[in-house]
Amino acid sequence: MLSPSVENLVAQLTRLPGIGSRTAQRLAFHILQVQKGEASALADAIVEVKERVRFCNECGNLTEEETCAICLDSRRDRTTICVVEQPVDLISLERTAEYRGLYHVLGGALSPIDGVEPEHLRVDELIRRVERNGVQEVVLATNPNMTGEATAAYLADRLRGRVRVTRLASGLPVGGDLEYADEVTLGRALTGRREM
Repeated sequence: MLSPSVENLVAQLTRLPGIGSRTAQRLAFHILQVQKGEASALADAIVEVKERVRFCNECGNLTEEETCAICLDSRRDRTTICVVEQPVDLISLERTAEYRGLYHVLGGALSPIDGVEPEHLRVDELIRRVERNGVQEVVLATNPNMTGEATAAYLADRLRGRVRVTRLASGLPVGGDLEYADEVTLGRALTGRREM
């Protein structure tokens, strides 16, 4: 029904996370309807990002230079490292403007079922940074799911005795209703309660 070129575009778009076949078709038809220059700009942007963007040699964040702007920022607290799974997690934490230390991007989370073992993540690089840079605290900010919790527990074991290890608090989201919270979330909210 579609031309081979359009079918190929739809197939490539469905490979993107969160894009099903219907959304891919809508995107493909949108690309076909825009001016050639606009479609070319999108294609050029994809090629450029793949050619220029790399991982920071220090923390693993995305950058176009050898070292990212966060690692180069002398105003950052160099005694604290916040460990995240992916660069997108770092961006989320930066948006809060609450954290002023450095980061360490693991590149994923432990998942033996999916074949992701410690040697596939940037764990050894984290240990080396802690040992050589006078780090006093490592904040574990992995996702609060099964793989994130397993990763946090593994890192806490590896770092114990070398540095203070903390974990992001977890509990009820702002604006959430108690009746919709699961037992684990409510339990963590109670355990992590603080004085007002």
